[in-house]
Amino acid sequence: MNPQQSILSYFVLFCFYLASPILAEHIPSDEFEIADGLEVTLWATTPQLFNPTNFDIDSNGRIWVTEAVNYRNFRNKELGLSKEAGDRVVVLQDTDNDGRADTSHTFVRDIDLVAPLGIAVVGNKIIVSCAPNLLVYTDVDGDTYFDPAIDTKEILLTGFSGLDHDHSLHSVTVGPDGYWYFNTGNGGPHTVTDKSGWTLRAGSSYAGGTPHLKENFPGRKSDDGRVWVGGVAMRVRPDGTGLEPIGHNFRNVYEESLSSFGDVFHADNDDPPACRTTWLMEYGNAGFSSADGSRKWQLDQRPGQPTRVAEWRQEDPGTIPAGDVYGFGAPTGVVFGENGCFDKLYPNGLLLVCESARGEVFQYSPKPQGAGFSLERSVLMKLRSGSVHSGMFRPSDVAVGPDGAIYISDWYDPGVGGHRMRDPNGSGSVYRIAPKDFTPSIKKLDLSTVAGKIRALKSPAVHVRSLGFNALRDMGEEAGPEIVAASRSHQPFFVARTTWLLPNCGQEGIDRLTELLDHKNPQIRVVALRSLRRAIAQPDTSDRVRNLWLQAQQQACVDSSAAVRREAAISLRDIPFQECHKLLQKIADGFDGWDRWYLEALGIACEGKEQESFDLFVVNSEDPLLWDNRLSGIAWRLHPDSAVEQLKTRALDITLPLADRKKMVDAIAFNSNTQAAAAMLEIAQRGPQDIRNYAAWWGQHRLQNDWKNVQLSDVFPEPPPIEKPLPNTRLDKSFTPPGDPIYKSDHGKASIDLDIRGAKRIYLVADSTNTKSSDAFWIAPVLTSAESNVDLTQIPWTMAFSGGTPSGPPPIPNRASAARRKKPPRPPLTVSPGLTTWGNGQPAIRVAARSVIAYDVSALKPL
Repeated sequence: MNPQQSILSYFVLFCFYLASPILAEHIPSDEFEIADGLEVTLWATTPQLFNPTNFDIDSNGRIWVTEAVNYRNFRNKELGLSKEAGDRVVVLQDTDNDGRADTSHTFVRDIDLVAPLGIAVVGNKIIVSCAPNLLVYTDVDGDTYFDPAIDTKEILLTGFSGLDHDHSLHSVTVGPDGYWYFNTGNGGPHTVTDKSGWTLRAGSSYAGGTPHLKENFPGRKSDDGRVWVGGVAMRVRPDGTGLEPIGHNFRNVYEESLSSFGDVFHADNDDPPACRTTWLMEYGNAGFSSADGSRKWQLDQRPGQPTRVAEWRQEDPGTIPAGDVYGFGAPTGVVFGENGCFDKLYPNGLLLVCESARGEVFQYSPKPQGAGFSLERSVLMKLRSGSVHSGMFRPSDVAVGPDGAIYISDWYDPGVGGHRMRDPNGSGSVYRIAPKDFTPSIKKLDLSTVAGKIRALKSPAVHVRSLGFNALRDMGEEAGPEIVAASRSHQPFFVARTTWLLPNCGQEGIDRLTELLDHKNPQIRVVALRSLRRAIAQPDTSDRVRNLWLQAQQQACVDSSAAVRREAAISLRDIPFQECHKLLQKIADGFDGWDRWYLEALGIACEGKEQESFDLFVVNSEDPLLWDNRLSGIAWRLHPDSAVEQLKTRALDITLPLADRKKMVDAIAFNSNTQAAAAMLEIAQRGPQDIRNYAAWWGQHRLQNDWKNVQLSDVFPEPPPIEKPLPNTRLDKSFTPPGDPIYKSDHGKASIDLDIRGAKRIYLVADSTNTKSSDAFWIAPVLTSAESNVDLTQIPWTMAFSGGTPSGPPPIPNRASAARRKKPPRPPLTVSPGLTTWGNGQPAIRVAARSVIAYDVSALKPL
């Protein structure tokens, strides 16, 4: 292959060549940086597995992998990897205990598996997530081979949109309460009916990305009367009944993970520059779309509002805090690890998040903070600087095995996103992370005795301990003494796991739960409360448990811990006002005026009864100018009709800080009543000068949506033009592509004719000391192969960098694709995908100086 007559203009320009070092289809372990005290080893690699999207680990340490060889064939068919018989689930095992898988076989290949995105292995149940279906394969004879004559396949739930789409159904995780937790992305509309007849209907304005997702529908009500928006997290009983949304309005969360206390963590995917890792408060709204799902966040971005705030609507009442908003990325698998081989290093647990775009695995040790959690991020695993495999490590999932080690799968590809893959071999690997002196050891699962069941409950592997949980729960009161004894452990995670079982343990269990409700550790009090709440949702729960719950709920409303009061607040969501107003008042009294998590929990408690609740809370505080942060925060969060005049009074008072007045204007904007529109008009026309334009913007904006049917006596003033905040672009002079340059020019123009046979990737680099204001042009860049001449201006690049910041692929600039696009794509940071005819009318790629463009050329046949 020869790039023909490419002319280079401006500054120092390079073309890099990578040959044999990158031909390897996995990354050697010594190419990784790993956190102190740990080491990484290669556990399995192609051809043992291909394109791993998700995996789980069973009680014998076998790793079950969902593959996506048929990944988005509408866009990747030219790679020739697709299988007409469907994708498969593959089983890997280390039979000789040497720390490396030595066997690999297919459990099932199924035409219904089109790039499945999730798997859970719970005993002989293999639960596979592949839109539109949540499938359960039962390996009846336990031989790890699916035989349709013996084994069974069931569609447990169906109706999830997003066939062959990244924004679709994701993996199941069994919670410490025995429910199955999972989520779906915002590639709706989703219409899912559980086995008891309850139907979820979720949608948003998002559509496209694949030929299958042509339309979506926002504003749909489910059988609970609520509008669940975009991506939705759910739980369901293992028999398919009791489907319940537990959070919504995500973009595309890849996976949920739960701690033994029942806390749900996830990371939301792939809309730079504001990816996030979040603790999901029950019933929380993450804020990606408008409340009804009809508007993207960009349409509601307020003047001067940065993307990291606007994308998750962090200044809107009714959205939960976003957690760690870390910028560019594409997060995938997550796990909350407990009592593994790492517990001496991380005794309070370890939240791990795969970051496929960055090629890193994040680690957090979540700490309770007020009614929420703090999330401090560091990196567990990444490639070493200057690695020849730079840009190829794409961690897709992470799990903790029954041996206590951490396992991470690598998708291995030069790019992520856009429903594309570029590795023609479909390569993939699994790595193990453990202390340097680690020797894998897995105790044989024994569910025939109570002691064996409790030992399973203590497993570091989440779905092994679920087997212990189920077996102990099935025993009922018979296992009570042993469960109560186990609940006296000094390890909080073990106490939490047994707490979920105590409601089934008769009077002894009730007595122990009563003790735990007064435990000195607030997180133990939280899990005791959650255990009771989950128990009363079961039809066969005893009156003793129900009575204890009522006592515990009242006690929790005045608990010294904001986290415990938060749980009490959430439990009031569906209780009529007349039955819970005293408890609501106690919870409102506990708000410190600052804790956003607590305020959102109070808002959830008041859902559907905002008017009565607000009137109750301010009954002795009628003058809004005397409100403290507590009452003004509650008024902002609830913003009922009766609060509009008081909100306006505060917004108009020049003696209040501007930030407080803007918050009151925001609250008015989230009331859809005519009275609110009139109040906004008054502020825009006669309010203090420093807030008029802001109110005018809100008025003009709301007339296009929530107030479009409102009739006003006058028109809103025209607000000044909005200057959008600049993109969050990171310039990094230290970025250097791997390998040595095969061509270098340091003058204004040069013509190149190079032999790059055997290369897997090429890098086009424009380098300059001026990183902000200079341009360079690659003119008429052509690759000549045995089959054709390939014009680089007509194909997407694999990745692009501005300094050291990766960018997405550019559009394919041909007339057919342009006709299909409704609007032009976003330019990737400072690397412009636009073509120029600079230089005798020839096509060219224009880039900002100090930039890198990489192309995958491995599929082209040499001359």
